[in-house]
Amino acid sequence: MNRVQIKICGLTNMEDARACSECGADMIGLNFFAESRRYVRPEMAREIVEHLSSAVEAVGVFVDAAADEVRDIAALVNLHSIQLHGHASPETCLELAKDFRVIRAFQTNQDFQPKDLAPFRECDVLLDADHPHLRGGTGTTCDWSIAKSARQFARFLFLSGGLNPQNVRDAISTVAPDAIDVCSGVERAPGLKDPHAIKNLIEAVRRA
Repeated sequence: MNRVQIKICGLTNMEDARACSECGADMIGLNFFAESRRYVRPEMAREIVEHLSSAVEAVGVFVDAAADEVRDIAALVNLHSIQLHGHASPETCLELAKDFRVIRAFQTNQDFQPKDLAPFRECDVLLDADHPHLRGGTGTTCDWSIAKSARQFARFLFLSGGLNPQNVRDAISTVAPDAIDVCSGVERAPGLKDPHAIKNLIEAVRRA
């Protein structure tokens, strides 16, 4: 199996971004959904990206944002990768994929079917746990059996939802994702990361 990539999502400050970089994360997520507890102002996000190691990819996280808004924020922050939650259509994703790496996020609720990923062939896919109100960072574990079944429909699969240093090795063994996405599992409070938890998580992934 190829090396599993690691994305730490919901960063709000420079110190946490530095910890992710020093510990060996491949990606960080910057949340531009204003209702999120992990919302980061685009100006602050730009400062984080300006000081980020070139080895770490910054991903802008959006929820039901218009394509123009996504483009405007991405230009301001200097982002090349975006993560879309909510109801982004295949057509919108295809259009944005001309200019960005697009990660289309899905919640594995009772209505989700692995074949739902088929129209999003131009996107990477992120599978998260279901929650009636929150879009990520819930701490709830995704259904790994569904994620495993969906693997064949995704060109590149991120596994998210309730991952932490204790369960990430089992998750990787079960699903064999291309990348894992962790938010609350390495936090001391919403939007504030725990550098020791980040280090432990990354070490667990590398041992998997």
